[in-house]
Amino acid sequence: MPSTKVINDLVVVLPGIMGSTLAWKGRLVWAPSAGSVLNAIATFGGSIRELTLPADIGDEDPCDDVEPLTLMPDLHLLPGIWSANIGYGKLLDWLSTSFHFIEPAPGDPSRIPNLLPVPYDWRLSNRFNGRRLKGIVEPALERWRSQGGPFSDAKVIFICHSMGGLVARWYIEKEGGAAITRKLVTLGTPYRGALNALDQLVNGVRKGIGPLRFDLTAFARSLPSLYQLLPEYACIESSGGLLKTTEISTPQLNATMASDAMQFHDEMDKAALENTPRSYDIHPIVGFRQTTYTTARIVNDSIEPIETINDEDTGGDATVPRLSGFPKDVRPDSPIIRWIADQHNSLQSNKAVLDELEGVLTGSPVRYRGIDYELSVHVEPLVLAGEEVVVEASLASGESAALQVRVFDELGIELPDVSPRELPQSGRLSLGPLPPGAYIVVVSGGGNMMRALVAPVTSTVLVWR
Repeated sequence: MPSTKVINDLVVVLPGIMGSTLAWKGRLVWAPSAGSVLNAIATFGGSIRELTLPADIGDEDPCDDVEPLTLMPDLHLLPGIWSANIGYGKLLDWLSTSFHFIEPAPGDPSRIPNLLPVPYDWRLSNRFNGRRLKGIVEPALERWRSQGGPFSDAKVIFICHSMGGLVARWYIEKEGGAAITRKLVTLGTPYRGALNALDQLVNGVRKGIGPLRFDLTAFARSLPSLYQLLPEYACIESSGGLLKTTEISTPQLNATMASDAMQFHDEMDKAALENTPRSYDIHPIVGFRQTTYTTARIVNDSIEPIETINDEDTGGDATVPRLSGFPKDVRPDSPIIRWIADQHNSLQSNKAVLDELEGVLTGSPVRYRGIDYELSVHVEPLVLAGEEVVVEASLASGESAALQVRVFDELGIELPDVSPRELPQSGRLSLGPLPPGAYIVVVSGGGNMMRALVAPVTSTVLVWR
């Protein structure tokens, strides 16, 4: 039976970096489908020369025949570029079944939708994609309002994962979008950047790239978007304290692109202050409790990522540090921030996050089942075939409890030979070598009662052949 929960506004869904499928000259070059992550990476690598951007691209369109098509439905990752994501299929399905939306219908131009997934070319500057968003959202809202009645005063509700929040925020604060925006919901958006981007730009593609037939480092360093994910905050250790990337010479970092990226953040922050009081509501949903790189020290021609800031482990979602998950003008103790103990790659499909979204969309608070225990989980995201996959987990409270590890393949099928497994008291479990492919690892409570009290944490791992 269709849902009776009617949304009169236009809901726009924006994915994070790597979260949109890409075609080059009509040929899919980035479009993992269930069970084909390894092939998708190889396909992308085979087109890497054509997809690498010119050094002086800035905020422009390269006009290189690359076109974004859809939101990525399934698990997707490029080794060493940002982080893996489980995909947006579950989020879109949940929206479609939980609310009464009109969805786009290919081939039917007369249909006026109010659920609008917006893919974009995630290689390009967030300024470019924010301006492009204006040309998509405003005509769509005008069409929706043209129906009159309860829709005549409709506005836009943005639901954004990761970098998608920066695209939407640029549009809202810098392109006039605030006037038609009702709510901005962000899931793991790095408002102040993330150390992972600095690690990848300086150190290049991570472990495991050696056996590959291609090197993604030059590609990664050509992306204005990845530079705009650099930490905006002081994150480099020095004898005089922490410095920003623009205050110290950082090896391998393009100083011009880094400076422009900091200006990108400064421009948005300044605009947000000038636009105060906000004409729209902001709802940051932030992952926490997970070990997260937050600062770094320079070692020769590379950097060494550090999981603390000023000797304090503040955590995050394993990609975005806790301090970066909300705008600078929002207090860390603000009640508008919702904290979810899960990792960046799965926030958009986390049950507690979906409950929070229901509350935002309906105006009625909806709460996930009672949670007494929150987990911190670490799984190395990339291992080589033949290496062990090691899961480390502990309760954030420091207490001990029975925990269970379950492992699923890309199709969501549980691996009967290795799953489920009870986590030893040591908090460390070796799953042994797994065949090449991508896997989803879920850690939760062990007993029936404990499962109801422990918020599960989901990680992804790529085993490269």
